[in-house]
Amino acid sequence: MIKAIIFDFGRVISAQKPSTLFRSYEDELGLKPGTINSIMFDSEAWQEALVGSKTVEEFWYEIGPELGLNSVDEVDAFRHRYRADEEINEEVRDLILRLHGNYKLAVLSNSPPGLAQWLADWNVLHPFDVVFCSGDEGIAKPDPEAFTLTLERLGSKPDEAVFIDDTREHVEAARKLGLHGILFTTAEELENELARLLLRNF
Repeated sequence: MIKAIIFDFGRVISAQKPSTLFRSYEDELGLKPGTINSIMFDSEAWQEALVGSKTVEEFWYEIGPELGLNSVDEVDAFRHRYRADEEINEEVRDLILRLHGNYKLAVLSNSPPGLAQWLADWNVLHPFDVVFCSGDEGIAKPDPEAFTLTLERLGSKPDEAVFIDDTREHVEAARKLGLHGILFTTAEELENELARLLLRNF
């Protein structure tokens, strides 16, 4: 019987930013089309932030010059704008609120330190029994320990839990440990997948 549901954060609870928004960033910064994400998220600084070796601020100040941001003020202005452009996936939030009280809920995310505060800012922290943020823990998916620690804190066995993520590698890692895995595409499809697994509608 399914007793726990574990959500990824980025591009699951948070909405996927449209490609047009990234293109507008690149236009303003004078970057080649399609390069901003690789500059930011393929960087060593990002990998260090994901396991807490760097703060979010240290990450931004390190990559700022690569984005064409050459002063602290320029970096701060852009990173605050980038953060402000993040939006919650309203349909996923509604689903989480419907699941709350019926299942144990967790977030398991590869994120820089401080994810719980982000969830609180969006008024979506309270439904979760556990928030596992890689930047706070020093352990990132697909490391099996990230999953096992989350399960331990939930008090759930692997076969009692569903893990939802938009990255196939992470879903496969969860399945290898015995969790039920759902590769996230849309909120509607997620609800359909959960209904099949849980044998109920919401």
